[in-house]
Amino acid sequence: MADVGISVETAADVAKEAADFVLLKQSLSVLRAGILQGRRTFANTLKYIYTTTSANFGNMISMAGASMFLPFLPLLAKQILLNNFLSDFPAVGIPTDNVDEEMLKKPRRWNVRSIRAFMVVFGLVSSLFDFATFGLLLFVAKANEPTFQTAWFIESLLSELVIALVVRTRKLFFKSRPGRLLWVSTLVAAIATLVIPYLPVMRLMGFVPLPLWLLASLVGLTLVYVAAAEVAKKLFFRKFTD
Repeated sequence: MADVGISVETAADVAKEAADFVLLKQSLSVLRAGILQGRRTFANTLKYIYTTTSANFGNMISMAGASMFLPFLPLLAKQILLNNFLSDFPAVGIPTDNVDEEMLKKPRRWNVRSIRAFMVVFGLVSSLFDFATFGLLLFVAKANEPTFQTAWFIESLLSELVIALVVRTRKLFFKSRPGRLLWVSTLVAAIATLVIPYLPVMRLMGFVPLPLWLLASLVGLTLVYVAAAEVAKKLFFRKFTD
């Protein structure tokens, strides 16, 4: 028995009603194009799910952990809202993102176990670097409340932005070209993240300017996080496939 029924426009009405697809021209290329578009959509959907679930899980662990030993809130509610807005902004580019040819060669299946494992693994990697940031701020920078909140806002947001570029491909992130809308929106969000603390109006949000050495340290920590995420990605996809 066939998986799908195909008919042509000139076929009898009963044949067209029974068919799953009715070809409007004498070519199967439209079916191939539809299949490829479906695989692109599925791949880009997974990118969004991987990114958001792991980031949210990691932030939950970091926020809960920080609340246990800090005498103040790690982030204010309004700072969390701004963080969520800026981290979600590049998501508008995911539906039109480029998909590696390897992901289009065969159909992929929905694997909840793989998604759950990805969330846990990459969420923990994210939290590990959050706690490294906490150590830097508390023991090296001797940060007060607004400095701590500003610095963690920057580090957590930068890590969320770059992880989207890492998990969008099974290759090393710089070997796969992202879609124009994705990389432009990510760049805009990253620049905004670095500039926000230095805008006078952002004092209303509880932000303060950071010393340049501390800002450079946060950027460096984010780059190390990218390297760690690449290693975790390689090990993860050796075990799990979708």
